[in-house]
Amino acid sequence: MRIVIVGGGISGLVAALSLQAVGLEAVVFEEAEKLDPVGVGINLLPSAVRELSELGLGAALEEASVMPHRLAYCDRAGDLLWQEALGRPAGFMWPQCSVHRGVLQTLLLREVDRRIPGAVRTGNSLLGFEADETGVDAQLYDRAAGRNVTYRADVLIGADGINSRVREKLYPSEGPALWNGVHMLRGLSTGVGLLDGRTVIVAGGTPGAKFIAYPILAPARPGDVSRLEPALNWVLETRPPEPNHEDLVVQRMTAGQVRHQLRDWTIDFIDMDALLSSAAGIARFPMLDRDPLPRWSFGPITLLGDAAHPMYPMGMNGGTQSIIDARVLAHCLARTLDPCRALHDYEAIRRPRLNRLVRANRLLGPERIIKLVEQRGSHGASESLNRIAAHYKSLTQALPADVNHAPSWSYQLGLE
Repeated sequence: MRIVIVGGGISGLVAALSLQAVGLEAVVFEEAEKLDPVGVGINLLPSAVRELSELGLGAALEEASVMPHRLAYCDRAGDLLWQEALGRPAGFMWPQCSVHRGVLQTLLLREVDRRIPGAVRTGNSLLGFEADETGVDAQLYDRAAGRNVTYRADVLIGADGINSRVREKLYPSEGPALWNGVHMLRGLSTGVGLLDGRTVIVAGGTPGAKFIAYPILAPARPGDVSRLEPALNWVLETRPPEPNHEDLVVQRMTAGQVRHQLRDWTIDFIDMDALLSSAAGIARFPMLDRDPLPRWSFGPITLLGDAAHPMYPMGMNGGTQSIIDARVLAHCLARTLDPCRALHDYEAIRRPRLNRLVRANRLLGPERIIKLVEQRGSHGASESLNRIAAHYKSLTQALPADVNHAPSWSYQLGLE
């Protein structure tokens, strides 16, 4: 079975590794000329860390990560409202990993290059595709060759992100991603501590008035992952008073611009001046998602990760769910000679749950806890707050019992 993956990001690379692990051939076409280790932090929940560990990447991932043991929800002054354990201290058999997105992508890319030499082909833009009874022709533009090429495959996987060309071809009338009016100002700062060095904090529970911070290991020099150093990954959410079309464009920000936005924040355990003075590469991103789809798969074509279910960044689920998608998809493709049946099975397992998660994140996800505590004027955890957190985890089967005891997606793979 020949498989085309469109997109060389985290989900596409994990898909390639997962398919190779079950004996299936995959080629990854990536539009960028080069996959540089750029970006900021990402949190992988234990459910995703389990999947990467089963691909043999657990030790390398842990070495490149900070493994947080606590999530703390705070108010705008930094006063604790609610907290819970993360990773192994919460009863999981695997840790939670806070990792630099570019470092993770480089780790995955190197492993794909080692296990599947030549599988990743950069500088290839998807032009379109045509499916028939026996497979799919992917039409691409190869910039190095300066010509259009056609690649014949049994399956085409769209893993090309929130602005997916594959999704656009499947849903030509959908339009652009949806903006909720919130900007995310993202940065990495060095030399700034955060509590015990293993805590994720979320301060303020209203989109557009929120501050998130957690420690990671980041490249000591831009683009060079050979030496990592401690850094504080942070996000400040703001809401422009008079939105316009420029608000949907990613923009570089200066420390002075962000300092103005931070003037009303008084979190006593974070030195905001030091945070900004040591920050590198601050950028402003619009917070986007898309409406849940009624269908991901059409014949031998399907969607994966952010191409299938882009969501607001609540509950640390975006990257995690993309990794699980890839593992489930490989599992389904390995169990049958019929690609269309496999894609149907994959979608049946993943789409209903992910659609519910997208909708839940529009309602603040687990961060409803902050809003509820602020409304009540009380502090500390309560039975109702714990129920909110547990219900959210149950949407994605992310409770310790779910993750620890679920059958492996690598277990007993083989053609039926």
